[in-house]
Amino acid sequence: MLDGLPGDRDRIAKALVEAGYVPDTELPTAIWLMGLLGRPLLLEGEAGVGKTEVAKALSVLLTTRLIRLQCYEGLDQQSALYEWNYQRQLLAIKARENAGDADAVERHVFSEEYLLERPLLAAIRQDRAPVLLIDEIDRADQEFEALLLEILSDFQITIPELGTVTAKARPFVILTSNGTRDLSDALRRRCLYHHIDYPDAEREARIIRARLPGIDSDLAAQIAAAVGRFRKENLVKVPGVAETLDWAAALMGLGIKDLGANIEAAYDVIATLVKTDQDRAALPREVWTRLLERVA
Repeated sequence: MLDGLPGDRDRIAKALVEAGYVPDTELPTAIWLMGLLGRPLLLEGEAGVGKTEVAKALSVLLTTRLIRLQCYEGLDQQSALYEWNYQRQLLAIKARENAGDADAVERHVFSEEYLLERPLLAAIRQDRAPVLLIDEIDRADQEFEALLLEILSDFQITIPELGTVTAKARPFVILTSNGTRDLSDALRRRCLYHHIDYPDAEREARIIRARLPGIDSDLAAQIAAAVGRFRKENLVKVPGVAETLDWAAALMGLGIKDLGANIEAAYDVIATLVKTDQDRAALPREVWTRLLERVA
């Protein structure tokens, strides 16, 4: 069991909101189970639905450090675990080349002083359990998944020159995936699972109000409804929550309080929502006007 989380799902939901994240109805249960069972939580969903923000909010909720490992193709053990500062080691060896005791020199250059922590090692060396975010695990390859499984099973890392490092406090582990490739069954079995979808209009309006406290409530509702309609269009890159917030902030900056009365001005800041030429073509002024008129 992981310590530090509120003892029930309702309190977790409230604490997430206070930390700046408006969850769906099932996420607090998944986080409660993560704390109860001490298991990693795999969050899956389209890019832009707020998966990474869950980890950020959880670190605020727990008042603990967030350690992030951004995954990418070719991610290897050195980049994820640790590596030695070879340049400093070479300088130290050169400085001691006349010392005469090769074993002593070796012990010195393979000491903590020359060790470079990477996210996974840093996470298990914290005195207080951190939130470990393994972001976009689907971008890494299966070989890295195997390494990750070993670490998540025992929460310890062996450094041949220094020995085995065991977690002082087991981190709260959140993995995210955009679904660009299938994850292994072994990894899925090791984790709890929650799918995050684009928010419905009511929840997205709450998100807008939470992140932009000065916004007019009616405008927030109009923006959420409009973005919901945009997402139903045939777009290459569907606007995520971050794009919604950018658009809302831009509208606030223009002093707009009613979309229906400011459709042209809202179109002028379309760059906050639309990120490809194809999507710009899919939302010409006439389509934009039709969509906004239906929510104003």
